[in-house]
Amino acid sequence: MAIADGRPATRRRLRSAEAGDRNAVDQLEPGREPAPPVRGARVARLRHAVATSAGGIVIRFQNGTAQLVVGRRRRERDGITWTLPKGTPIPRETTEETALREVREETGLEVRIIRPLDSIEYTFVQGGTRIHKTVHYFLMQSTGGDLGRHDHEFDDVRWIGFDEAREMLTFDTERALVARAAAIAGSGGVPDGPSTASPSA
Repeated sequence: MAIADGRPATRRRLRSAEAGDRNAVDQLEPGREPAPPVRGARVARLRHAVATSAGGIVIRFQNGTAQLVVGRRRRERDGITWTLPKGTPIPRETTEETALREVREETGLEVRIIRPLDSIEYTFVQGGTRIHKTVHYFLMQSTGGDLGRHDHEFDDVRWIGFDEAREMLTFDTERALVARAAAIAGSGGVPDGPSTASPSA
């Protein structure tokens, strides 16, 4: 290996190449230093968690036409959304108890369960954690109460027709579930009678 001034020639050539790189950068953006190479960089890994909620599609018949309850939320992540009532369980609650309590709190209505419906599953990221969530839904009928007594979870709660739900509900998964509930109601799967719930919207 040739030696000049006590330094290997190959090292001089490497440094010369680095200087050429700097000159090329200076031609594009004068005064800017090339970014140093990133060594040992790692991509942050998300933590994983699972979560469960329960809720319901509450039905009544108004002049022989089936209606359901929806609520409006304002959230920073999603903006304004129209959704079905649901919520998270408290310790020692069954899924059915959670659904009844959450629907009662979020709508102001007293309800009873007619039958279970399908569950919805989805995944979202919150606070560095990827959460896989399952929401269990039940078909319900109102037995009393008043929409005006709903809690803070919804800004607005109202009765709408099943045809309106196709356009009004924000999420595809809930629209599909409502279509399933409409088919059940249309086939006589829900007792057709006057509801004692308040008609306020």
